[in-house]
Amino acid sequence: MGFEPTKHCPRAEENSRKVQNPAFSQALPDVLSFGLWMQKAGYRSSTVTSCVKALKALARRTNVLDPESVKSYLASAALSENRKQTVIDHVARFYKWKKMPFVQPRYRRIHTLPFIPLEVEIDQLIAGVGQGQAAFLQLIKETACRPGEAWALRWIDVDGERSCIRIVPEKGSQPRERRVTARLLSMLNAKPRKWDCVFHDTKADPNESLDDFRRTFINQRRRAAERLQNPRIRQITFRTLRHWKATTEYHRTKDILHVMQLLGHRNIQNSLVYTHLVDFHDDNYICRVAQTVDEAKVLVENGFDYVSEIDGVQLFRKRK
Repeated sequence: MGFEPTKHCPRAEENSRKVQNPAFSQALPDVLSFGLWMQKAGYRSSTVTSCVKALKALARRTNVLDPESVKSYLASAALSENRKQTVIDHVARFYKWKKMPFVQPRYRRIHTLPFIPLEVEIDQLIAGVGQGQAAFLQLIKETACRPGEAWALRWIDVDGERSCIRIVPEKGSQPRERRVTARLLSMLNAKPRKWDCVFHDTKADPNESLDDFRRTFINQRRRAAERLQNPRIRQITFRTLRHWKATTEYHRTKDILHVMQLLGHRNIQNSLVYTHLVDFHDDNYICRVAQTVDEAKVLVENGFDYVSEIDGVQLFRKRK
């Protein structure tokens, strides 16, 4: 499903009644028409939705049909430089569609390194949320897929016989197939098979349903952080798990091409950030032993690396 400007939405109508800016009603038809044009032009549904939302929010605060008013508002708005740049990119695309001259103001994006939690913190969060949230988090943790890719997962993409999951790409990335643990398969199979998609009703708008799912996660994450008295857990997002997986895989393999394939990147520059995110030189390790092939298999499936064999017992380790 895509952008539907004519869809009945009581919440949107309520928000419209609260609008004080008289220019909003004048700009709204153009914004909605622009959203339809983007959809027909082949833009991703998520891009259309975020662009239209940004333009509508801007139109409630200033005259979006007047470029100088927009620039004046953004100059004094309490927004980060990154957010201002994102908004101005949407505005520039809108003005180009309307064939209006526009000179973009300069905003300097500040590139920051993503937060990388400890694995024990991720596991504590997964254990502290609901069943559906836990399966979603475990999926991203093991496969490093994007939240949108995880949300689009279909039952036909889950191969229980081979313990694999096929990831349908988004954002022009590469399709992937990842081996997963028996734990994740068990968590997925515990979910009712009401829809073709694993996590949501295929009749619902995927962007709106993912937003609702994310809001539920934020509430559950807050309660888990308070219960565990660990504020770091509140910094963990869906994308954090993707960053964590990429970082740990690079430090495990020292193979940036492996990380590039894991993430589905087409450009290696997007993968290079993970080469210097975390220094693991002083990390502690969890040690486990295996006396049988089945025990060793379980350890490998859970991310443990083989170290050596002593007195007939195999030693495995994994970073904490």
